[in-house]
Amino acid sequence: MTTSDAAPTMVDWDLAVSTAQRLAGSGPAVGAAEARAAVAELRDLAAEAEAHVHRFTALDGTGAAAPVVVVDRGNWARANAQSMQTMIAPLERKLRGEGEMSAARRAGAKLTGLQTGALLAFLSSKVLGQFDPFWSGPAGTDPSRTHGRLLLVVPNIVHLERELDVVPRDFRLWVALHEETHRVQFTAVPWLRDHLAGEIEAFVAATDVDPAAFATRLREAVRGLTEAARSGDDGASLLDLVQTPAQKVVVDRVTALMSLLEGHADVVMDGVGPDVIPTVNTIRRRFQRRRRSPQGLDRAVRRLLGLDAKMRQYRDGAAFVNKVVERVGMHGFNRVWESADALPTKDEIADPIAWVRRMNGASPVTTTS
Repeated sequence: MTTSDAAPTMVDWDLAVSTAQRLAGSGPAVGAAEARAAVAELRDLAAEAEAHVHRFTALDGTGAAAPVVVVDRGNWARANAQSMQTMIAPLERKLRGEGEMSAARRAGAKLTGLQTGALLAFLSSKVLGQFDPFWSGPAGTDPSRTHGRLLLVVPNIVHLERELDVVPRDFRLWVALHEETHRVQFTAVPWLRDHLAGEIEAFVAATDVDPAAFATRLREAVRGLTEAARSGDDGASLLDLVQTPAQKVVVDRVTALMSLLEGHADVVMDGVGPDVIPTVNTIRRRFQRRRRSPQGLDRAVRRLLGLDAKMRQYRDGAAFVNKVVERVGMHGFNRVWESADALPTKDEIADPIAWVRRMNGASPVTTTS
Protein backbone atom coordinates (compact mmCIF):
# COMPACT_ATOMS: atom_id res chain seq x y z
CA MET A 1 0.00 0.00 0.00
CA THR A 2 2.06 2.89 -1.28
CA THR A 3 1.14 6.54 -1.32
CA SER A 4 1.81 8.50 -4.49
CA ASP A 5 3.61 11.85 -4.59
CA ALA A 6 1.04 12.90 -7.21
CA ALA A 7 -1.71 12.48 -4.61
CA PRO A 8 -0.42 13.82 -1.27
CA THR A 9 -2.05 12.35 1.80
CA MET A 10 -2.42 13.35 5.42
CA VAL A 11 -1.14 9.96 6.60
CA ASP A 12 1.89 7.93 5.57
CA TRP A 13 -0.07 4.70 5.31
CA ASP A 14 2.93 2.48 4.66
CA LEU A 15 4.50 3.79 7.86
CA ALA A 16 1.23 3.30 9.72
CA VAL A 17 1.07 -0.36 8.69
CA SER A 18 4.73 -1.10 9.46
CA THR A 19 4.41 0.63 12.86
CA ALA A 20 1.27 -1.33 13.73
CA GLN A 21 2.84 -4.63 12.73
CA ARG A 22 5.95 -3.89 14.78
CA LEU A 23 4.01 -2.89 17.92
CA ALA A 24 1.07 -5.30 17.80
CA GLY A 25 2.88 -8.47 18.80
CA SER A 26 1.94 -11.92 17.63
CA GLY A 27 -0.43 -12.89 20.42
CA PRO A 28 -0.43 -16.15 22.41
CA ALA A 29 1.98 -18.96 21.73
CA VAL A 30 0.25 -21.34 19.34
CA GLY A 31 1.87 -24.31 17.64
CA ALA A 32 1.73 -24.55 13.85
CA ALA A 33 -0.71 -27.47 13.86
CA GLU A 34 -2.98 -25.79 16.41
CA ALA A 35 -2.93 -22.55 14.43
CA ARG A 36 -3.90 -24.32 11.20
CA ALA A 37 -6.71 -26.14 12.99
CA ALA A 38 -8.03 -22.90 14.52
CA VAL A 39 -8.03 -21.14 11.16
CA ALA A 40 -9.85 -24.03 9.46
CA GLU A 41 -12.42 -24.27 12.25
CA LEU A 42 -13.13 -20.54 12.21
CA ARG A 43 -13.78 -20.68 8.46
CA ASP A 44 -16.13 -23.63 8.92
CA LEU A 45 -17.95 -21.99 11.83
CA ALA A 46 -18.42 -18.74 9.90
CA ALA A 47 -20.15 -20.75 7.15
CA GLU A 48 -22.27 -22.54 9.75
CA ALA A 49 -23.18 -19.25 11.40
CA GLU A 50 -24.58 -17.89 8.13
CA ALA A 51 -27.35 -20.48 8.12
CA HIS A 52 -28.18 -19.80 11.77
CA VAL A 53 -28.37 -16.03 11.17
CA HIS A 54 -30.60 -16.47 8.12
CA ARG A 55 -32.98 -18.74 10.03
CA PHE A 56 -33.25 -16.36 12.99
CA THR A 57 -33.46 -13.04 11.11
CA ALA A 58 -35.08 -14.05 7.79
CA LEU A 59 -32.41 -11.91 6.07
CA ASP A 60 -30.90 -13.42 2.92
CA GLY A 61 -27.31 -12.37 2.38
CA THR A 62 -26.56 -14.67 -0.54
CA GLY A 63 -27.18 -12.03 -3.20
CA ALA A 64 -23.77 -10.37 -2.75
CA ALA A 65 -20.29 -11.66 -2.00
CA ALA A 66 -18.41 -10.86 1.22
CA PRO A 67 -15.57 -13.31 1.86
CA VAL A 68 -14.49 -14.54 5.29
CA VAL A 69 -10.80 -13.90 5.96
CA VAL A 70 -9.03 -15.32 9.02
CA VAL A 71 -6.10 -13.04 9.85
CA ASP A 72 -3.35 -12.36 12.36
CA ARG A 73 -2.94 -8.98 14.08
CA GLY A 74 -0.59 -7.56 11.47
CA ASN A 75 -2.89 -8.36 8.57
CA TRP A 76 -5.88 -7.00 10.50
CA ALA A 77 -3.94 -3.74 10.88
CA ARG A 78 -3.14 -3.70 7.15
CA ALA A 79 -6.79 -4.32 6.25
CA ASN A 80 -7.96 -1.53 8.54
CA ALA A 81 -5.36 0.89 7.23
CA GLN A 82 -6.82 0.27 3.77
CA SER A 83 -10.34 0.94 5.09
CA MET A 84 -9.22 4.08 6.91
CA GLN A 85 -7.54 5.32 3.75
CA THR A 86 -10.83 4.83 1.88
CA MET A 87 -12.83 6.62 4.56
CA ILE A 88 -10.43 9.55 4.86
CA ALA A 89 -10.20 10.07 1.09
CA PRO A 90 -13.20 12.49 0.97
CA LEU A 91 -11.52 14.70 3.59
CA GLU A 92 -8.27 14.69 1.63
CA ARG A 93 -10.14 15.70 -1.51
CA LYS A 94 -11.74 18.56 0.39
CA LEU A 95 -8.39 19.70 1.78
CA ARG A 96 -6.87 19.65 -1.69
CA GLY A 97 -9.79 21.71 -2.93
CA GLU A 98 -9.28 24.20 -0.11
CA GLY A 99 -5.55 24.41 -0.74
CA GLU A 100 -4.73 22.88 2.63
CA MET A 101 -3.35 19.49 1.60
CA SER A 102 0.25 20.45 0.88
CA ALA A 103 0.54 22.23 4.22
CA ALA A 104 -1.07 19.32 6.01
CA ARG A 105 1.32 16.90 4.35
CA ARG A 106 4.40 18.98 5.17
CA ALA A 107 3.19 19.33 8.75
CA GLY A 108 3.35 15.65 9.47
CA ALA A 109 2.15 12.80 7.29
CA LYS A 110 4.89 10.67 8.83
CA LEU A 111 4.02 11.73 12.38
CA THR A 112 0.37 10.99 11.68
CA GLY A 113 1.41 7.66 10.20
CA LEU A 114 3.23 6.78 13.42
CA GLN A 115 0.24 7.81 15.52
CA THR A 116 -2.17 5.88 13.31
CA GLY A 117 0.10 2.83 13.48
CA ALA A 118 0.13 2.99 17.28
CA LEU A 119 -3.67 3.19 17.31
CA LEU A 120 -3.99 0.23 14.94
CA ALA A 121 -1.54 -1.76 17.07
CA PHE A 122 -3.63 -1.15 20.19
CA LEU A 123 -6.86 -2.10 18.48
CA SER A 124 -5.34 -5.13 16.73
CA SER A 125 -4.74 -6.78 20.09
CA LYS A 126 -8.37 -6.24 21.21
CA VAL A 127 -10.67 -6.96 18.29
CA LEU A 128 -12.00 -10.50 17.77
CA GLY A 129 -13.72 -9.94 14.46
CA GLN A 130 -14.89 -7.16 12.25
CA PHE A 131 -16.97 -6.65 9.14
CA ASP A 132 -15.33 -4.21 6.72
CA PRO A 133 -18.14 -2.86 4.49
CA PHE A 134 -15.89 -0.72 2.28
CA TRP A 135 -13.69 -3.47 0.87
CA SER A 136 -14.68 -3.99 -2.75
CA GLY A 137 -12.47 -6.92 -3.71
CA PRO A 138 -9.22 -7.27 -5.63
CA ALA A 139 -8.64 -5.64 -9.00
CA GLY A 140 -11.09 -6.89 -11.58
CA THR A 141 -13.84 -7.68 -9.06
CA ASP A 142 -17.32 -6.40 -9.85
CA PRO A 143 -17.88 -3.82 -7.04
CA SER A 144 -21.65 -4.23 -7.33
CA ARG A 145 -21.29 -7.87 -6.30
CA THR A 146 -18.81 -7.46 -3.44
CA HIS A 147 -20.14 -5.83 -0.29
CA GLY A 148 -17.20 -6.00 2.07
CA ARG A 149 -15.34 -8.77 3.88
CA LEU A 150 -15.48 -10.43 7.28
CA LEU A 151 -12.24 -10.49 9.28
CA LEU A 152 -11.72 -12.93 12.17
CA VAL A 153 -8.56 -12.31 14.22
CA VAL A 154 -7.42 -15.78 15.22
CA PRO A 155 -4.72 -14.94 17.85
CA ASN A 156 -7.10 -12.71 19.78
CA ILE A 157 -9.87 -15.31 19.71
CA VAL A 158 -7.48 -18.00 20.96
CA HIS A 159 -6.11 -15.64 23.63
CA LEU A 160 -9.56 -14.74 24.97
CA GLU A 161 -10.97 -18.25 24.95
CA ARG A 162 -7.97 -19.28 27.06
CA GLU A 163 -8.34 -16.29 29.39
CA LEU A 164 -12.05 -16.95 29.90
CA ASP A 165 -11.44 -20.71 30.20
CA VAL A 166 -14.30 -21.60 27.86
CA VAL A 167 -14.85 -24.37 25.30
CA PRO A 168 -12.93 -23.22 22.18
CA ARG A 169 -15.42 -24.43 19.57
CA ASP A 170 -18.36 -22.92 21.43
CA PHE A 171 -16.58 -19.58 21.85
CA ARG A 172 -15.53 -19.47 18.20
CA LEU A 173 -19.06 -20.12 16.99
CA TRP A 174 -20.35 -17.47 19.41
CA VAL A 175 -17.94 -14.89 17.95
CA ALA A 176 -18.76 -16.02 14.41
CA LEU A 177 -22.50 -15.53 15.01
CA HIS A 178 -22.03 -11.88 15.96
CA GLU A 179 -19.70 -11.06 13.08
CA GLU A 180 -21.68 -13.09 10.53
CA THR A 181 -24.75 -11.04 11.46
CA HIS A 182 -22.88 -7.92 10.36
CA ARG A 183 -21.92 -9.61 7.10
CA VAL A 184 -25.56 -10.53 6.46
CA GLN A 185 -26.74 -7.02 7.34
CA PHE A 186 -24.65 -5.51 4.56
CA THR A 187 -25.12 -8.25 1.96
CA ALA A 188 -28.87 -8.56 2.49
CA VAL A 189 -29.36 -4.77 2.55
CA PRO A 190 -27.38 -3.55 -0.48
CA TRP A 191 -28.09 0.16 0.06
CA LEU A 192 -26.60 0.11 3.56
CA ARG A 193 -22.96 0.46 2.47
CA ASP A 194 -23.68 3.43 0.19
CA HIS A 195 -25.73 5.03 2.96
CA LEU A 196 -22.85 4.73 5.42
CA ALA A 197 -20.42 6.11 2.82
CA GLY A 198 -22.81 9.01 2.28
CA GLU A 199 -22.81 9.78 6.00
CA ILE A 200 -19.01 9.92 5.92
CA GLU A 201 -19.22 12.34 2.99
CA ALA A 202 -21.69 14.45 4.98
CA PHE A 203 -19.35 14.46 7.97
CA VAL A 204 -16.50 15.62 5.75
CA ALA A 205 -18.65 18.31 4.14
CA ALA A 206 -19.24 19.72 7.63
CA THR A 207 -15.53 19.71 8.46
CA ASP A 208 -14.01 23.08 9.28
CA VAL A 209 -10.66 23.13 7.48
CA ASP A 210 -9.52 26.29 9.24
CA PRO A 211 -6.49 25.12 11.31
CA ALA A 212 -7.05 27.84 13.91
CA ALA A 213 -10.66 26.80 14.49
CA PHE A 214 -9.68 23.14 14.77
CA ALA A 215 -6.86 24.01 17.21
CA THR A 216 -9.35 25.91 19.39
CA ARG A 217 -11.72 22.93 19.50
CA LEU A 218 -8.83 20.61 20.26
CA ARG A 219 -7.69 22.77 23.20
CA GLU A 220 -11.24 22.86 24.54
CA ALA A 221 -11.48 19.08 24.12
CA VAL A 222 -8.26 18.45 26.04
CA ARG A 223 -9.40 20.80 28.82
CA GLY A 224 -12.78 19.05 28.98
CA LEU A 225 -11.18 15.61 29.16
CA THR A 226 -8.80 16.78 31.88
CA GLU A 227 -11.64 18.17 33.98
CA ALA A 228 -13.65 14.98 33.49
CA ALA A 229 -10.68 12.86 34.58
CA ARG A 230 -10.20 14.95 37.72
CA SER A 231 -13.87 14.74 38.64
CA GLY A 232 -14.16 11.03 37.90
CA ASP A 233 -16.88 11.71 35.32
CA ASP A 234 -16.91 9.55 32.20
CA GLY A 235 -17.38 12.62 30.04
CA ALA A 236 -17.10 12.60 26.25
CA SER A 237 -14.36 11.19 24.09
CA LEU A 238 -11.82 13.28 22.23
CA LEU A 239 -13.61 12.44 18.99
CA ASP A 240 -16.88 13.78 20.41
CA LEU A 241 -15.34 17.02 21.57
CA VAL A 242 -13.54 18.10 18.40
CA GLN A 243 -16.65 17.89 16.20
CA THR A 244 -18.36 20.95 14.80
CA PRO A 245 -22.09 21.38 15.55
CA ALA A 246 -22.96 20.29 12.00
CA GLN A 247 -20.82 17.17 12.40
CA LYS A 248 -22.58 16.30 15.65
CA VAL A 249 -25.85 16.00 13.69
CA VAL A 250 -24.22 13.48 11.36
CA VAL A 251 -22.62 11.65 14.26
CA ASP A 252 -26.01 11.31 15.96
CA ARG A 253 -27.36 9.56 12.85
CA VAL A 254 -24.32 7.30 12.59
CA THR A 255 -24.50 6.52 16.32
CA ALA A 256 -28.11 5.40 15.89
CA LEU A 257 -27.16 3.23 12.91
CA MET A 258 -24.22 1.63 14.69
CA SER A 259 -26.35 1.02 17.79
CA LEU A 260 -28.88 -0.74 15.58
CA LEU A 261 -26.25 -2.90 13.83
CA GLU A 262 -24.38 -3.84 17.00
CA GLY A 263 -27.51 -4.42 19.04
CA HIS A 264 -29.05 -6.54 16.29
CA ALA A 265 -25.91 -8.69 16.19
CA ASP A 266 -26.00 -9.16 19.96
CA VAL A 267 -29.68 -10.14 19.85
CA VAL A 268 -29.01 -12.68 17.10
CA MET A 269 -26.07 -14.08 19.05
CA ASP A 270 -28.21 -14.47 22.17
CA GLY A 271 -31.21 -15.80 20.24
CA VAL A 272 -29.31 -18.45 18.29
CA GLY A 273 -26.76 -19.32 20.95
CA PRO A 274 -28.83 -21.49 23.32
CA ASP A 275 -29.83 -23.83 20.47
CA VAL A 276 -26.36 -24.42 19.01
CA ILE A 277 -23.81 -23.51 21.72
CA PRO A 278 -24.06 -25.74 24.83
CA THR A 279 -21.96 -23.44 27.04
CA VAL A 280 -23.34 -20.11 25.81
CA ASN A 281 -24.48 -18.94 29.25
CA THR A 282 -21.01 -19.39 30.70
CA ILE A 283 -19.42 -17.63 27.73
CA ARG A 284 -21.79 -14.68 27.91
CA ARG A 285 -21.38 -14.26 31.69
CA ARG A 286 -17.59 -14.35 31.61
CA PHE A 287 -17.33 -12.19 28.51
CA GLN A 288 -19.63 -9.51 29.92
CA ARG A 289 -17.66 -9.41 33.17
CA ARG A 290 -14.47 -8.83 31.20
CA ARG A 291 -16.14 -6.25 28.90
CA ARG A 292 -17.15 -4.17 31.93
CA SER A 293 -13.76 -4.06 33.63
CA PRO A 294 -10.93 -2.60 31.50
CA GLN A 295 -8.15 -1.32 33.75
CA GLY A 296 -5.34 1.24 33.72
CA LEU A 297 -4.01 2.40 30.38
CA ASP A 298 -6.50 0.20 28.55
CA ARG A 299 -9.38 2.06 30.17
CA ALA A 300 -7.83 5.48 29.47
CA VAL A 301 -7.31 4.72 25.79
CA ARG A 302 -10.80 3.29 25.41
CA ARG A 303 -12.24 6.42 26.94
CA LEU A 304 -10.12 8.75 24.82
CA LEU A 305 -11.14 7.00 21.59
CA GLY A 306 -14.79 6.68 22.51
CA LEU A 307 -14.67 2.88 22.68
CA ASP A 308 -16.74 2.91 25.87
CA ALA A 309 -19.52 4.41 23.75
CA LYS A 310 -19.36 1.30 21.59
CA MET A 311 -20.17 -0.77 24.66
CA ARG A 312 -23.27 1.35 25.19
CA GLN A 313 -24.22 0.77 21.55
CA TYR A 314 -24.41 -2.96 22.17
CA ARG A 315 -26.68 -2.45 25.18
CA ASP A 316 -28.92 0.30 23.80
CA GLY A 317 -29.21 -1.25 20.36
CA ALA A 318 -30.07 -4.66 21.77
CA ALA A 319 -32.78 -3.12 23.97
CA PHE A 320 -34.25 -1.40 20.88
CA VAL A 321 -34.28 -4.60 18.82
CA ASN A 322 -35.75 -6.71 21.62
CA LYS A 323 -38.55 -4.23 22.34
CA VAL A 324 -39.48 -3.82 18.67
CA VAL A 325 -39.49 -7.59 18.07
CA GLU A 326 -41.61 -8.02 21.18
CA ARG A 327 -44.20 -5.56 19.82
CA VAL A 328 -44.27 -6.35 16.09
CA GLY A 329 -42.31 -9.58 15.60
CA MET A 330 -39.19 -10.13 13.51
CA HIS A 331 -41.08 -9.41 10.29
CA GLY A 332 -42.17 -6.04 11.65
CA PHE A 333 -38.68 -5.28 12.91
CA ASN A 334 -37.22 -6.05 9.48
CA ARG A 335 -38.96 -2.98 8.11
CA VAL A 336 -35.94 -1.18 9.51
CA TRP A 337 -34.01 -2.40 6.45
CA GLU A 338 -36.48 -0.96 3.89
CA SER A 339 -34.68 2.35 3.35
CA ALA A 340 -32.55 4.96 5.09
CA ASP A 341 -35.77 6.74 6.11
CA ALA A 342 -36.82 3.63 8.04
CA LEU A 343 -33.68 3.62 10.19
CA PRO A 344 -34.26 4.65 13.81
CA THR A 345 -33.06 8.02 15.00
CA LYS A 346 -30.87 8.35 18.07
CA ASP A 347 -33.97 9.32 20.08
CA GLU A 348 -35.87 6.31 18.77
CA ILE A 349 -33.07 3.96 19.82
CA ALA A 350 -33.82 5.15 23.35
CA ASP A 351 -37.61 5.00 22.72
CA PRO A 352 -38.33 1.95 20.52
CA ILE A 353 -42.10 2.41 20.66
CA ALA A 354 -41.69 5.80 18.99
CA TRP A 355 -40.13 4.00 16.01
CA VAL A 356 -42.92 1.40 16.04
CA ARG A 357 -45.53 4.16 15.94
CA ARG A 358 -43.74 6.01 13.14
CA MET A 359 -43.50 2.88 11.02
CA ASN A 360 -46.83 1.27 11.90
CA GLY A 361 -49.17 4.03 13.00
CA ALA A 362 -50.98 3.20 16.25
CA SER A 363 -49.03 0.97 18.58
CA PRO A 364 -49.79 -2.65 17.58
CA VAL A 365 -50.59 -5.51 19.86
CA THR A 366 -47.79 -7.61 21.27
CA THR A 367 -46.78 -10.57 19.15
CA THR A 368 -44.06 -13.18 19.27
CA SER A 369 -44.22 -14.07 15.58
